[in-house]
Amino acid sequence: DGTAHFQPTLYTGDGSVRNIDQTENSTFQPDWVWIKSTASAQSNMLFDAPRGVTKVMNSNDDSVETTDANSLTSFDSDGFGLGSGAGGYNDNTESFVAWQWLAGGGAGSSNTAGTINTTTTTVNTTAGISIGTYTGTGSAATIGHGLGVAPQMVIVKERANDVGDWYIYHEKMAVTTPEDYYLLLNHYDPYGPVDDATIWNDTAPTSTVFSIGTADDVNGSTDTYVYYAFADV
Repeated sequence: DGTAHFQPTLYTGDGSVRNIDQTENSTFQPDWVWIKSTASAQSNMLFDAPRGVTKVMNSNDDSVETTDANSLTSFDSDGFGLGSGAGGYNDNTESFVAWQWLAGGGAGSSNTAGTINTTTTTVNTTAGISIGTYTGTGSAATIGHGLGVAPQMVIVKERANDVGDWYIYHEKMAVTTPEDYYLLLNHYDPYGPVDDATIWNDTAPTSTVFSIGTADDVNGSTDTYVYYAFADV
């Protein structure tokens, strides 16, 4: 039952405090909610349990995480709660879609499998998704993901301190060495994979960890990051 792990929900904003309930065969408490207005050019609003409610990041730009008390206010057993704030969450009469993923059913706990211990990691091995946060060191390192198999895709974004792009590893970026390359989620330029050892340290993910290099956008000293990792199911 795929709806036990992922659901898209359509709703119309009303500008008031409310709950958005899932409508498919199953329900679950989402750990990642991605909200987008379908009627305007407002940003993509991303929330996840490891970072916490009201903490929003925009996948279409390089901005840092911001706090909006009137955005997503709760991860509920069958959806999520919204505040009254406009600007891309609940604008009155505006149409929205919310994609919702189940990871571990909450913020999770520290994963200590890598050379950097995550602050918190939440994992759903059945659906093949792991979400976590960590603090960079500035030295090449590994991050534990908890999936039990090597992820096919990893997305990393700097949360604070500095603006930073959304970096993507994907196993199909190159025939033999995809770990040498990155793509950017928030840019169409450069158009293809970029060869850069400072992002994934030219090291493929394993069943326990993925690697990061020395670039500030994925591993700046004392900077904080969020990652999303996906494995085939």
